[in-house]
Amino acid sequence: EIKHGRVAMAAFVGYIVQSNGICWPWALTGGPNGVMHSDILAAGGPADQWDALPTASKLQILLFVGGLELWSENSYVLGLSGEKHYMRGG
Repeated sequence: EIKHGRVAMAAFVGYIVQSNGICWPWALTGGPNGVMHSDILAAGGPADQWDALPTASKLQILLFVGGLELWSENSYVLGLSGEKHYMRGG
C-alpha cells in the first residue's frame, strides 16, 4: 500500500505541474523537427498532452513502468531483501 500511495502522490504532483504550464526547456525528441516539451504543453490539459505525445514516447513510458513493476513483483528479488510476495504469504 505504501508503494501505491507514493505513486498516487507523484501522479497528483505531475498533474498539478502540467496543469500550471510548467515544462522542461529542452527537446523531447531529436532531429531537425524535434518535438519540444513546450509543444506538448501547448496541447492543453494533461489528458490532451498525453494524446500529443509521440507513440514512441508513450511506449517508452509504459515499457519502463511495466519493467519496474515486473522487477518489484519478482519473487527472487523479494527473497533477496528478505520479503515474500504479498499473494504468497508475505
